[in-house]
Amino acid sequence: MVHTRNLAGIVEIDGLKYAWQLEREPQLTADGWKGMTVSLRLTDAQREALLEFPTPKRLLKGLPKGRSQISDAIAARGVRAALSAGWEPESRGKPMGFLVDADGN
Repeated sequence: MVHTRNLAGIVEIDGLKYAWQLEREPQLTADGWKGMTVSLRLTDAQREALLEFPTPKRLLKGLPKGRSQISDAIAARGVRAALSAGWEPESRGKPMGFLVDADGN
């Protein structure tokens, strides 16, 4: 049995299709651990939203890295949260960054 991992996908919310893609795995930087980052974009628009998730507790404890997990359900919640936080995917400009709290909001 082959285990595959989704690194990108498309979710539909309110009749619009949003593409998501895993941009960065959790990594250790000079400032400490940075969590996984996922990009979101309305399929026919320009402006991206970047969601940075919290660093997994296992990394903070010094355990092995493992693999980041993301699903369409997580991406859909991220799209809704970014939209409610002011992301306007059809506008122009730099990508908007959002920090996701430990509850996924």
